Amino acid sequence: MNESAQLNQLTHLAEELGLEVRHATLGGKGGGVCTIRGRRVLFIDTTADLATRLECVVCALAGIPEIETRFVRPELRELLGRYRQTD
Repeated sequence: MNESAQLNQLTHLAEELGLEVRHATLGGKGGGVCTIRGRRVLFIDTTADLATRLECVVCALAGIPEIETRFVRPELRELLGRYRQTD
């Protein structure tokens, strides 16, 4: 699966997990997750290159515990595992 397809699937997964996904111009940094008025929002930087956007989304989703309750394609699960923080 190419990076564009991975990004699309992970973005859809983020929405399924209840994150609001916003595409915004953020200066090429990639974006990230924050909480606004009690809602988790995933910002995706429209000026960042594809690899940076993908890394941003992977990092954001890897830190969300609910990801473990969802089916995730094995190659995407492996990608998420590379960014998962361990306690």
